[in-house]
Amino acid sequence: MQPRGARPGQEVIQNSKEVLSLLQEKTPTFKPVLAIIQAGDDNLMQEVNQNLAEEAGLNITHICLPAESGEDEIIDEILKINEDSRVHGLALQIAETSFSNKILNALKPEKDVDGLTDVNLGKLVRGDAHECFISPVARAVIELLEKSVGVSLDGKKILVIGAHGSLEATLQCLFQRKGSMTMSSQWKTPQLQGKLQEADIVVLGSPKPEEIPLSWIQPGTTVFNCSHDFLSGKAACISSGVHGISPIAEDVSLLAAALRIQNMVSSGRRWLREQQHRRWRLHCLKLQPLSPVPSDIEISRAQTPKAVEILAKEIGLLADEIEIYGKSKAKVRLSLLERLKDQADGKYVLVAGITPTPLGEGKSTVTIGLVQALTAHLNVNSFACLRQPSQGPTFGVKGGAAGGGYAQVIPMEEFNLHLTGDIHAITAANNLLAAAIDARILHENTQTDKALYNRLVPSVNGVREFSKIQLARLKRLGINKTDPSALTEEEMRKFARLDIDPSTITWQRVVDTNDRFLRKITIGQANTEKGCSRQAQFDIAVASEIMAVLALTDSLSDMKERLGRMVVASDRNGQPVTADDLGVTGALTVLMKDAIKPNLMQTLEGTPVFVHAGPFANIAHGNSSVLADKIALKLVGEGGFVVTEAGFGADIGMEKFFNIKCRASGLVPSVVVLVATVRALKMHGGGPSVTAGVPLRKEYTEENLQLVADGCCNLEKQIQIAQLFGVPVVVALNVFKTDTRAEIDLVCELAKRAGAFNAVPCYHWSIGGKGSVDLAWAVREAASKESRFQFLYDVQLPIVEKIRTIAQSVYGAKDIELSPEAQSKIDRYTEQGFGNLPICMAKTHLSLSHQPDKKGVPKGFILPISDVRASIGAGFIYPLVGTMSTMPGLPTRPCFYDIDLDTETEQVKGLF
Repeated sequence: MQPRGARPGQEVIQNSKEVLSLLQEKTPTFKPVLAIIQAGDDNLMQEVNQNLAEEAGLNITHICLPAESGEDEIIDEILKINEDSRVHGLALQIAETSFSNKILNALKPEKDVDGLTDVNLGKLVRGDAHECFISPVARAVIELLEKSVGVSLDGKKILVIGAHGSLEATLQCLFQRKGSMTMSSQWKTPQLQGKLQEADIVVLGSPKPEEIPLSWIQPGTTVFNCSHDFLSGKAACISSGVHGISPIAEDVSLLAAALRIQNMVSSGRRWLREQQHRRWRLHCLKLQPLSPVPSDIEISRAQTPKAVEILAKEIGLLADEIEIYGKSKAKVRLSLLERLKDQADGKYVLVAGITPTPLGEGKSTVTIGLVQALTAHLNVNSFACLRQPSQGPTFGVKGGAAGGGYAQVIPMEEFNLHLTGDIHAITAANNLLAAAIDARILHENTQTDKALYNRLVPSVNGVREFSKIQLARLKRLGINKTDPSALTEEEMRKFARLDIDPSTITWQRVVDTNDRFLRKITIGQANTEKGCSRQAQFDIAVASEIMAVLALTDSLSDMKERLGRMVVASDRNGQPVTADDLGVTGALTVLMKDAIKPNLMQTLEGTPVFVHAGPFANIAHGNSSVLADKIALKLVGEGGFVVTEAGFGADIGMEKFFNIKCRASGLVPSVVVLVATVRALKMHGGGPSVTAGVPLRKEYTEENLQLVADGCCNLEKQIQIAQLFGVPVVVALNVFKTDTRAEIDLVCELAKRAGAFNAVPCYHWSIGGKGSVDLAWAVREAASKESRFQFLYDVQLPIVEKIRTIAQSVYGAKDIELSPEAQSKIDRYTEQGFGNLPICMAKTHLSLSHQPDKKGVPKGFILPISDVRASIGAGFIYPLVGTMSTMPGLPTRPCFYDIDLDTETEQVKGLF
């Protein structure tokens, strides 16, 4: 019984408040939102709903439509709310005549807190009341009859008049379960008077027509009015003093509103439960490996990928969190991080490698094979995070970069060609900044201070004002004025002139093609450039600092800040000139606003992959994006695995992953998977040189245990490098068909002796994830150990000491040798305040030393530092060890000779 004098529903609201408080103890930021779509101007219930929601701790949003709104307009609003992850419940306050099946079933059942949809009704009828929402109005009728009036419903004859659709069905179902004999009738039924005289309880589902006399209702009959118009405040309640009609009929609306709030709390609780870690219900794709193994593109094309929206739903993404590009790829919105911010991360696994041959040793293939094994074969949530390949190697030497054999990302041609246009966005942004630099030099060289200032701050429609980015520049210059006319001549000159020293420009133009003839160019030769010519160059697009910024940023605002502080040159006083100074930061951010979102694809076995960012692995850190890793770690949840890949060997890619990427992200790695091949170990053991495009010598195709044993020194050294950071190492031996059992066993034994947690042969290339199940078990076991991760150096150390630490501890150098230019740059960067940035060594990947032909583990060498440069926006200093080419060239016979398009089927041919 409700306490005497208590407001109807007060106890319900109090209980809802207590349940919500318990939920918020675990998730403090959680606050359910109820959306009410109202067509018309009746606001009586709006205030009631608002007050009850505030009392319980919910938020309400009202969508008010004109009373004459049609079906399509209402459905449009419903569909918007369906896809809004911030809204947990949806109620309709529209005319009863508008409740069409089309409208009602447009509601998502999980947000249908009024229990109107066929799905919720079906579950109720089937007896699954705990799994569905029940009409608050129908529940209010039952509860008021039982608790407030004290009426026992068992054996009572109940007549429901004028109810339609879901309300009629729900009332009948609930009354029957209470043991009542239920009749249903419309107002125009000829036998209505007889039915009214038989009924113990009458429930009015719509307003009583005037032609139906009250005398038809027997004295003492309990009457409830729960019509929609009554609940909206349109109709008056039947007088309570006539023929013994109950005086509590008006309480139905208040209690129904409270029960709707209760349904909302239940909806929020279900939503929270769904956000918690769960094992994915992933439909994995079956493989049918062939022998001999076909080409990569034949394998890719033989497998039909799942629609990307299905994959997204399987891994817990909401419909409004993805932007679909075609059938098999999509971008994932960063809002996901906010939704899942309270969810525990999964385990973080890095795939690195020993010093490779020019052919590569299969880090991407191991990465894909490992996640296929974890998810498709061990039923563990796992995500692969890969870099996006550049067009350069795709059409130049290497070919595709989607993995290989039966361990690859599909469709591989989409992976390798354009993807969603991120590299094009970087190219556009990079070259806009390059154009801004030279244009600014030209205008400063050809205009007076006053003319330059007037053009930078023009009068528009008689109004002259600074833009937001110009105000920021004034602030950096110490000029605290906002009125353009208030600046002195000296302040105007200081503001207008960047005074860039052309000889210090470090920002180059980029193109995503191997074009060696752009390595050194002269720009500004046209007469219109008035003698402002200079030597410049093109880099390949992935070498742009904007790519490194994309890979290291953790939000849109952070990316904007990083883009703004990119240093492009020095002025004639030796001070840095940034993108912010040029006024181009906002435009760069606009060009990059979509590129910041990771790209979702899938493996051959239907497990998820993020493909995002692809910075050069020598002048940058060579890792996929922080954002992709962070989102993936939330999606896999506690107990899941995110496997990401570092570029080149562990001495370069892994060291930068730890010292640069992990510093930027704050993420702690659990395991390093170190990829080795018998082929590479034989090379390090003294085997003949390996050259791309040239057949392998017999030493690599026949058993040679001595070469393998001698070459394991490089594997041992790379294991020791990982141990410097306190991370356990699992060696993955990527097995080729020419490797013998004796060679495989020898590598695994020597790896474990060298300190590896485990060493496992892998066969994913030939049979898919099944061939890396042993590796997956080894990684899971290693990840269960407590992490002792530590950085190699303190960033507060002087630049020279950080370089020396890497050279000696990682490469095994005796010492370093700085050129005068390198020392000068170090002094300049330190003076400019950049001395506390991490170091990104630009060194050959083909040797632990600076000499590509020095294999194995070179000792006693002096590491020469020829130059030092800075990526201030990305956040690192990069010393150059020897000469680093940032623009690859095409070989005599590039890969593009084999690439073609079938003009009838539009299928790509010959792509790896």
